[in-house]
Amino acid sequence: MEKIELLAPAGDMERLKINLLYGADAVYIGGKKYGLRANATNFSIFQIKEACSFAHKLGKKVYLTLNIVFHNDDMKDVETYINDVVAAGIDAFIVSDPFIISYIKENYKNVEVHLSTQNSTSNYEAVNFFKQEGVDRVVLARELSLEEIKTIIEKTKIDIEVFIHGAMCTCYSGRCALSNYITNRDANRGGCAQVCRFNFLTDNKDFTMATKDLNACRYIKDMIELGVRSLKVEGRMRSIYYLATVIGTYRKIIDAIYDNNLTEEFLKEQEQILSKVANRETSTHYLTKEADETDQYYTGRVEISNQDYLGQVIKYDKKNKLIKIYERNYFEIGDKVELFTPKGQVIPFTVEKLYDEKMNPVEIARHPDNIYYLYLDTSVDILKYSMIRLMTK
Repeated sequence: MEKIELLAPAGDMERLKINLLYGADAVYIGGKKYGLRANATNFSIFQIKEACSFAHKLGKKVYLTLNIVFHNDDMKDVETYINDVVAAGIDAFIVSDPFIISYIKENYKNVEVHLSTQNSTSNYEAVNFFKQEGVDRVVLARELSLEEIKTIIEKTKIDIEVFIHGAMCTCYSGRCALSNYITNRDANRGGCAQVCRFNFLTDNKDFTMATKDLNACRYIKDMIELGVRSLKVEGRMRSIYYLATVIGTYRKIIDAIYDNNLTEEFLKEQEQILSKVANRETSTHYLTKEADETDQYYTGRVEISNQDYLGQVIKYDKKNKLIKIYERNYFEIGDKVELFTPKGQVIPFTVEKLYDEKMNPVEIARHPDNIYYLYLDTSVDILKYSMIRLMTK
């Protein structure tokens, strides 16, 4: 049985590599044009070629977003751009514009077209319409229940992609103009200012309309049984620690389901890991009920930056049993921590010996972005991009 796809966001080359190494089957990226995350670093044509080469060597895929609302000026170079991206090796385009869909299908038979969530597709008749237009996959609107997703799959027999984790839009996905009106930045052309997360003053009280993040980890088994083809994580602007943790966690959950090893205890452990990496509260939103006030912030919203991420492993000196790390947050001798690797291994240990970049013994690592060395005696192969965090239990 072919496993459901785990699809991850990548705003730059480092994030792409992190995602694929930590278990994503595919990544979606934005180029320098026509994508909805203009503030991400994004990928030049040369970098798209490099990204595709890296992914394909792992037997994985790269999808490119081409999903802005196109205006006349945007059409001038788009055909040349599409040709360049196809030549770079892209596996699929994520598209919302009808002309772009037809142009790619007519001229590039070997490249898939995925209908973007920007189209807010919410019913099976619309899915069947785009299927007839040649679309290979539909990324459904995020405002659907499991029952609605089931009906769409039964009545369309096309690959369906569903968001499972990350930020949600306050307005109907792909139908927001708040950023345009308030900041003159077009959310539908890559310039979203996230106005829904602003604090507004009403009756001398702070008011916000921000949504909580989505977390569907308890419904992955349901989606597999429904026949969902791809599970999508939001977050091209998120940190490498966030992506490594979220993608690594969902990888474990998916594998446990297929191996018939998913237990309530294991799922609770993974939920705890996901909750600690996020800086906003989460909910399941529309999956099991109509979204309501419990899925949204109105007053008193607090976002706390994550302090559990201690550092990224640069290399491991097996002979001297020393981990070289790039430090991110304060820690000290005696702290209980755990190292986790792209292969899913987790090594708990207590910080016993700590050295600065010049190998002077220190008691505390207090300077983010500095190099430190930690003593660890282990036979585990500690790969590049392994990370260290405070103990999760």
